[in-house]
Amino acid sequence: MNAIAPTLIQKLQELPPQRLAEVEDFVEFLAAREMRSAAGARLGASLAKLDALNLPALSDDEINAEIQAVRRERATQRT
Repeated sequence: MNAIAPTLIQKLQELPPQRLAEVEDFVEFLAAREMRSAAGARLGASLAKLDALNLPALSDDEINAEIQAVRRERATQRT
């Protein structure tokens, strides 16, 4: 990147403001895509670890109980 940076900066400085705004939008898009990709990789790794535990699946009642517990906790935090 060091060899590219001065050339890239020079080219950016030569762009009109409208094009520079487009470049900024594109860079933000790339950064967001990179963040989503990293988050997906972390999620995949977490799911693999969870799967390796060989835990039994939660029942619908257990899932509903967890949801209700979280909702109660959030409600008490708001007050």
